[in-house]
Formats: sequence, structure tokens, C-alpha cells
Amino acid sequence: MKMVTMNPDNCVGCRNCEMACAFARTKETCESKESNIKVNHYIDERILIPMTCLHCSEAWCMEVCPAGAISRNEETNAVVIDPERCAGCKMCILACPYGNIHFDSENLVSRKCDLCGGNPKCVTHCIAGALKFEDEEEAFKFRRQEADNKLKESIKNSRK
Repeated sequence: MKMVTMNPDNCVGCRNCEMACAFARTKETCESKESNIKVNHYIDERILIPMTCLHCSEAWCMEVCPAGAISRNEETNAVVIDPERCAGCKMCILACPYGNIHFDSENLVSRKCDLCGGNPKCVTHCIAGALKFEDEEEAFKFRRQEADNKLKESIKNSRK
């Protein structure tokens, strides 16, 4: 399964991902309010974190939806919301442990990333390489290796 991964160390806060997502969704505007990806700014920590749906293998949003409006796309493996079936109850928003589902107050439905049909525009327009669309297992393997290397370096430095 492929997923959008985020590397906050590379994010420069350009918000191209937000604009690309908004335009891909609306075909009219690049306003960040229309985007299903958000760049969170943590000024004191000096970090920027792009966040979007992780399309969890155990999708709690899908489990709690009383209208059955949330399903998994068999082609892309994306967890998607059918706006025609969405009752606007916001249960999915409450269930998402990452806060990556938004409410469209104009259309009275929940919204989230649908991976742009398998070609996420946020990734293709990320100028800094902070976003990647990669195999889940490879992404986690890389993160584990990265964490192991940091731990080894930390231990090495503490012994000096």
C-alpha cells in the first residue's frame, strides 16, 4: 500500500501542497481553506509539519460512520468519503486520532484526502521534498533505520 509520508525536516512552509490540493479538488481556486492537507506551524519549536490523512489500515473514521459514507478505494487503497452519503454528523472527525478530517460548512459534509486517485498533487508540487508517495513498508523501514542511526549517534556522543 502506498501512502503520503511527511518529513518535517524538509518542509519550508511554502504551502504549495495546500494550493495544489485545493486546485485539484475545486479546479477553480488555490485557497488553503479548500485543501485537505494543512501545514501546521509551530513557531516556538521552529518546525513546520504538513499533515493529511494517513489512510489508516484500521480506519476508525470508517468504523464509526453511521451513514456508511466512508469506504476504502480498492484501486488506490485510499479511505474516501462519499459526499452524497455523508450525513454531516462529524463522527468521523471525532474518531480520527490525527485530526485529518475537516468539515465543509458550505456543503455540510466531511472532507479528507482521497490521494487524488493515486497521484497526490500535494506530493508532485512539493518543492522541498517534504512529501513523498511511497510504499508503506519502505517508509516505515526508512524511519526505523533513521531512528536507529540517531540512537546510535546519541549513545556514541554520550560516551565521549
